[in-house]
Amino acid sequence: MITALIRQRNDEDLDECVRLLADVHREDGYPVNWPDRPSEWLSPEALSHAWVAELDGKLVGHVGLSRRGEGDLAPGLWSERSGQRADDTAVLSRLFVTSRARGHGIGALLVNRAMAEAQQRGVHAVLDVVASDTAAAALYERLGWVHMATVEQRWSPSQVVTVRCYAAP
Repeated sequence: MITALIRQRNDEDLDECVRLLADVHREDGYPVNWPDRPSEWLSPEALSHAWVAELDGKLVGHVGLSRRGEGDLAPGLWSERSGQRADDTAVLSRLFVTSRARGHGIGALLVNRAMAEAQQRGVHAVLDVVASDTAAAALYERLGWVHMATVEQRWSPSQVVTVRCYAAP
């Protein structure tokens, strides 16, 4: 039996996370646009927590939990549906698992860890996912996340992307 360890990300993990993210980007196209400064992309200002997954002692995955940011659509949608303040959300983001580690439930473990932290903090987890990332959408739906809407989001003057917005169960 293969056992994955989910633990809080530390500063020493960041270079390896960037390397793994580059592999995921090359293989799967995530993130859609490769960031100029990937370590900063993995550690946005709004980030409150980040975790990594280890399999056989090697990093194989990552997830973050952030306060809502300017471009996040899901917090507002959740607020409209629930009647709660959009500030009472935490945004799950920067989730990736390397191709060699897929099929072991690591994505679910990372998502559940972030959801547990949100619950502990008394906020509701939400997220936006690019609509073309059907594997990620399938994972969230399998875990009971509720699809709130599919919307167009302007990422730059020349790029409009369709995103699916979800709320944790």
